[in-house]
Amino acid sequence: MPALFIGHGSPMNTLEDNGYTQAWRKLGQTLPRPRAVLVVSAHWFIGATAVTAMSHPRTIHDFYGFPDELFAFDYPAPGLPELAGEVAEVVKPHWVGADRDQWGLDHGTWSVLAHLFPKADVPVVQLSINALKPLDYHLDLAVKLSALRKQNVMIISSGNVVHNLRLIERSRPDIGFDWAHRFDDMVARQMTEAPADILTTVEHPDFHMAVPTPDHFIPLLYTAGLAAADRDAQALLRGYAMGSLSMTCYGVGMKEVACEEANGAAQLPKGVPPEQTNI
Repeated sequence: MPALFIGHGSPMNTLEDNGYTQAWRKLGQTLPRPRAVLVVSAHWFIGATAVTAMSHPRTIHDFYGFPDELFAFDYPAPGLPELAGEVAEVVKPHWVGADRDQWGLDHGTWSVLAHLFPKADVPVVQLSINALKPLDYHLDLAVKLSALRKQNVMIISSGNVVHNLRLIERSRPDIGFDWAHRFDDMVARQMTEAPADILTTVEHPDFHMAVPTPDHFIPLLYTAGLAAADRDAQALLRGYAMGSLSMTCYGVGMKEVACEEANGAAQLPKGVPPEQTNI
């Protein structure tokens, strides 16, 4: 199965028809149908490694200040409880807990899957990001998870390579600041040439500007770890939003898909401070 990293941006991308959502839908039409999708979302960032293990995961609206239409959105994909056991087995000796009733599908997951698999007919399981672990833990976990790809499981990571909400400029919807371009371009070279060494990007002089918090960057490490197993990764989509968000997407095992430039990413509600929206 292919693997993906999607730069998800604003959850309003769920409802909008723009350059990114069009590209995601086009990409979804090229994907083989998996037995299930395992998603690593920036928005399940907790103090443990856990995996959803319910048959019918709920749609979580984990954000603030957005229109009622977005809060009403439902993504009724089934779960696949047995996959939780498979995840726990392949990552040993790391421990993974089974979440049977607490979480569900957050907007980092369904805002993307709404376009990749719009019928919501593919089972979806989420893997949490353990906030207490160092970066190399996530890379190692990803390498172990690569075995699931041979079991017809598609692994999708959802975050943003560059994600600095405090520096967003709403008046520049399709622009990336110079430092955002520099860091995003460096990551693209690393993913293409040596994904196993992705952690060298933390030494880049623009790293702390681009990644003031690790939650949206860590999903990329999972795709890099999967790419390291195959030595095969490429950018599928490049673009920026509001100066300080990168919308770059990557694919593993997808050499036949050409990289595209996109624009028109969804914006944020007026009057709501970006750092309070939980995008």
